[in-house]
Amino acid sequence: MTFSLLVRDPDSGVFGGAAATGNLCVGAWVLRGDARAGLTASQGLYPSPMWGPEVLKLMSAGRDAAEAVRQVVASDAGRDVRQLAALDGNGATAVHNGADNLAYCGHFAAENLLAAGNMLASPAVLEAMVEAFASATGTLPARLIAGLAAGAAAGGDLRRLMSAAILVVSPDAPPLDLRIDQAGDPVGALRGLYERTCDPAFRNWLAGIPTLNDPERAP
Repeated sequence: MTFSLLVRDPDSGVFGGAAATGNLCVGAWVLRGDARAGLTASQGLYPSPMWGPEVLKLMSAGRDAAEAVRQVVASDAGRDVRQLAALDGNGATAVHNGADNLAYCGHFAAENLLAAGNMLASPAVLEAMVEAFASATGTLPARLIAGLAAGAAAGGDLRRLMSAAILVVSPDAPPLDLRIDQAGDPVGALRGLYERTCDPAFRNWLAGIPTLNDPERAP
């Protein structure tokens, strides 16, 4: 149904996430981030839109990813049809794979990195995402999109992909929240949209947008 990749740059502390699915509007459902706390992906057969914000709130209050996920999942009677991935500010990860999600459902975790998915063609989808991200060069968004493309090429969602998204949050830059809500090639469309954000005129405009570390910034 959905595959996602959450990463943290250990040098800058910047968080980046990417997701794709065979349903509409993956960006509206799955990825949530806070540059001060971490990143989450709430997905699954019947994902909870509350889980991501709740986990971020707990991590903002000092809980690590494992405790935040455990606390949020335990209180939800529908947890068996949901999947939740979380990456905290120290690079630690946690995952809940609901028992009633459709196979293949699973994850791959390492320090500062977490790939998760459900209703996938095989575990190779997650492996391909991780390998592609690790070997890609360029900006963090470009590497995330490379991971998504590799996951799609490895079989992706058992259905045809319909939507894709990336989210990058940093204390020193405005959020990058790009969403392709429906397309025949959503990962390709996402790459094209990201490339448009690299236009110098757009970048110059972003340079005047306030950030967490410079909330009064202006041109």
